Amino acid sequence: MDRTQKESFVAELQERIDRAPVLYLTDFTGLSVKAMTELRSSLRKSGAEYVVVKNRLAKRIFTASDSLPDITGSLKGPTGLVFGYGDAVAPAKALSDFANANDKRPVFKLGIMDNKILQPEQLEKIAKLPSRERLLAELVGALEAPMAALASVLEAKLQETAGLLEALKVEREQAG
Repeated sequence: MDRTQKESFVAELQERIDRAPVLYLTDFTGLSVKAMTELRSSLRKSGAEYVVVKNRLAKRIFTASDSLPDITGSLKGPTGLVFGYGDAVAPAKALSDFANANDKRPVFKLGIMDNKILQPEQLEKIAKLPSRERLLAELVGALEAPMAALASVLEAKLQETAGLLEALKVEREQAG
């Protein structure tokens, strides 16, 4: 890469970092080109993007930024950046699932969420969380159950009242 290409790449990388609410750093040692292609495809489906970056260029971005935490100590060895543009769970789950199927590769180095550094253990916990859609479905179910029970109780009371009125009507007809 010549100087203008590097400057362009750094600017594009900075834009991606600014746009992504979550960023995961991985070590992709031992993955073949085919496996990397599969990983990128898997991450794309989860709303994320995977970019292999030279540590020197990444260090330039992280040291120049006032808003990003200093992670330059983790920029050693092969580094791949995962930019999560949606929720934090889907890319972490995609990475974890891929690693489980590929001899524990890639390996989480660390993550950045809300400008806070997350350790690999924390990222594994995030990967085990249910998806956003499932959590929302569980919330809807939890909210729906009490309302359904209330509707059932009210319906029973209405039927009971209707039964009492019918019994009163029959009683008055027989008396009168």
